[in-house]
Amino acid sequence: MQEYQKTIPEVVHEFHTSTQGLDVDTAAKRLHENGPNRFDEAKKDSLAKKILRSLMDFTTIVLLVAAAISFYTAIATDHGDYFEGLLIIAIVVINSVLAIYQEGNAEKALEALQDMNKQTALVIRDGQQQEINAEELVVGDVLVLENGSMVTADARLIQTSQMRIEESALTGESEAVEKDADFVAEEELPLGDQLNMAFKGCTVVNGRGRGIVTAVGMDTEMGKIAGLLGSNTHQTTPMQKRLNQLGKRISVLALAAAAFVFFLGYLQNEELLDMFLTAVSLAVAAVPETLMVIVTLTLAYGVQKMAKKNAIIRRLPAVETLGTASVICSDKTGTLTQNKMRVRRVWSRGDVVTDVEDQMTDEAMEVLKIATLCTDVLVATNEDGDKEYQGNPTERAIVRAVEESYHTKKELDEEYPRIAELPFDSERKMMTTVHKKGKKYISVTKGAFDVLLPKFHYGDVEKATIVNDRFGKRALRVIAVGFRIFDEEPSEITSEYLEQDLQLLGLIGMIDPPRPESKGAIAKAKRAGITTVMITGDHVVTASAIAKELGILSNPKQALTGAQLQKMSDEELDQKVEKLRVYARVTPEDKIRIVQSWQRTGAVVAMTGDGVNDAPALKASNVGCAMGITGTDVAQGAADMILTDDNFATIVDAVAQGRTVYQNVRKAVNFLLSCNISEIFIVIIAMLLGWGAPFTAVQLLFVNVVADGLPGFALGREPAEAGIMDEPPIPAHESIFARGLGKKIAINAASFTVVALLGYYLGRFGENISHWVAGSPEVGQTVAFLVLAYSSILHVFNVRSSRSIFRVRLSSNKSLFEMAVLAVLITTAIALFPLTQNLFDLVSISLNHWLLVGILSIVPIFVNEMIKFHFSPEEE
Repeated sequence: MQEYQKTIPEVVHEFHTSTQGLDVDTAAKRLHENGPNRFDEAKKDSLAKKILRSLMDFTTIVLLVAAAISFYTAIATDHGDYFEGLLIIAIVVINSVLAIYQEGNAEKALEALQDMNKQTALVIRDGQQQEINAEELVVGDVLVLENGSMVTADARLIQTSQMRIEESALTGESEAVEKDADFVAEEELPLGDQLNMAFKGCTVVNGRGRGIVTAVGMDTEMGKIAGLLGSNTHQTTPMQKRLNQLGKRISVLALAAAAFVFFLGYLQNEELLDMFLTAVSLAVAAVPETLMVIVTLTLAYGVQKMAKKNAIIRRLPAVETLGTASVICSDKTGTLTQNKMRVRRVWSRGDVVTDVEDQMTDEAMEVLKIATLCTDVLVATNEDGDKEYQGNPTERAIVRAVEESYHTKKELDEEYPRIAELPFDSERKMMTTVHKKGKKYISVTKGAFDVLLPKFHYGDVEKATIVNDRFGKRALRVIAVGFRIFDEEPSEITSEYLEQDLQLLGLIGMIDPPRPESKGAIAKAKRAGITTVMITGDHVVTASAIAKELGILSNPKQALTGAQLQKMSDEELDQKVEKLRVYARVTPEDKIRIVQSWQRTGAVVAMTGDGVNDAPALKASNVGCAMGITGTDVAQGAADMILTDDNFATIVDAVAQGRTVYQNVRKAVNFLLSCNISEIFIVIIAMLLGWGAPFTAVQLLFVNVVADGLPGFALGREPAEAGIMDEPPIPAHESIFARGLGKKIAINAASFTVVALLGYYLGRFGENISHWVAGSPEVGQTVAFLVLAYSSILHVFNVRSSRSIFRVRLSSNKSLFEMAVLAVLITTAIALFPLTQNLFDLVSISLNHWLLVGILSIVPIFVNEMIKFHFSPEEE
């Protein structure tokens, strides 16, 4: 039997306490035995574990193997050079440091958010009320709860006075729940119906009370949900899968090519050690050493961009994952809506229905002013000069509507001083206050229309019934307002006397309105082919109305309740999930089922939310987005990204940034593999033709690291191309070579192969053709090296945009231009100075050879420009 099913004396006996609380010694003993009132923190990975994880990428493993072979061959030869192996190791180290550094920055930002949410609690100990750190609460403590206070542990209420608690963080229900200490349940009830319980993480919005702490830390209802997080591990991102697959393919290609070259050399009776070195150089050439560094820098730059737009990225790959998102599953309360009840419509008399958001009439203001008298809202001004409202959400909405129309509750209370009241209770479901009005007296009663209907003896009740139904269909919460006039002060302050023969004044319709930016963000997501799904604990009528207003719901059949969902098997849900847009009255387990069902259809799911009830689904999704202001610690800990402005529109901005990141990664793959693949074919073709190896291993490594690496580092800063959010999402299982990228790489690799082989041939065998380009094997290697290096550097201007290079301003990415110039200067320098010539196995070449290098190096640009001219869409 649960605590909510027991009487107060039974609970006092069970927890060995009293209504005067525990003594200090007992509390200290229980704290020592049971531990602090906080959630179990996930064990942080050690630095060694983080380093090991960063080295487990398949491409990184290939690089480490290549480095080991390079060191071995350097040791095995008499004139071994460790330069190549050291370069590879340096690249791996830089990649690891960047990933670990970014992860650390994100964790620090998260810890700063959590430090802002340290809580205290009021308790009774030794018969005295005192404030303590909420982590020191123990089972059996008597918790004092007041209007506006946060509930810091689960408690069985033993005393309540007009007490209402907002439980949206736990249940998703935006309407506050009235609490009753004397309530005892005879059967099992859901959390939202346990009227004698207060739960950790919820807020008292009206009245006060006391409760005996029944659970702390992980034993609380919030803690139990936090415990569900352990069963859901984070998914490998789509790009991680693609790059791992790419690394494996490249590795297989490299090994096959190296084995082929070695076997070919063996058949040609070449020196085995020389052929082994050539095979190793080919394997090194095939692996794009700088790819993972460029990817990491691209992701890190995306993180920086998102930080400026109020999003903290906790895990680096989350930026890219957002870019491939095809579904956003969002909580309603506090995420798509403001979590603040607002008055929408007021009916005063006859056919007068005022939309207070567009125009406030005198008749509507009169209804709101009278209703304001019958509230217990406290209005205060904060340090910034903004007004803050404390009290029941419904009453806050009424008072806010009055205050925003240049009236104040204070002036109304002074004009109509309150002399008596009948507080709201669960049996009457209404509230009445009595005020002095000049020489007369007025009683004001407000409550649900269907409850007050029998009390109205005056006014257009028939019309009010029609208006009430109309408001209900719009999912508005309706409050009816009535009054009575007395010539003398009422002699009886009872419900039987005051709440009879009422004059109907009007109806007030209110709702938790959508955030202003949500509708535009959802429309933008829809244009991008992204489906927005609302998942909430609220009622289906309310949720559907909000969803329809936001543009999420177009057909009532697209909405489903939690009860209906629970009757469906996973197979049935999978068949219908793509048609459903709203899920109402759902549990945390239901949210996980919905997310996983979408994932089984092949969707990449982003989940947004702020409450602890969202946390399990946040972690189960491909990328979880928690709110930084209203978000609970549990939700933030489960998320990949935290929105510091709680703005749903930031999610869509993050998607755009993620798509830009993925777009730039594809550009990097195009840029790097075009050259790397060409290197394989250049070496194989040259060997087949009996020309010998056109490159040394260190020359190939230089091209990969400097000629490709330096410009490639700046590709991550390339701005998004026009229309990036007008394209459909990238399918999760789509190859990185899809959408024509494979063909582009093939064409580019072919052009690099042709110009490099031509340069090598003319440099080596030029004397057989013309005295103009007389050469030798060493000259041929130098010319081929320079042609490959320069053409690869210039290729970065081809891949940066699908438009002609003459239509893209260099100033749009200054760092790319600067890095390309730097790479050209470094390449030229090592070819000119004797010291570096010896280091990279180069020789001095004639001016004619330099002219040949220049001509051949621009050929790939000409090829790409011709392709873009014929196949790119017309420019406006």
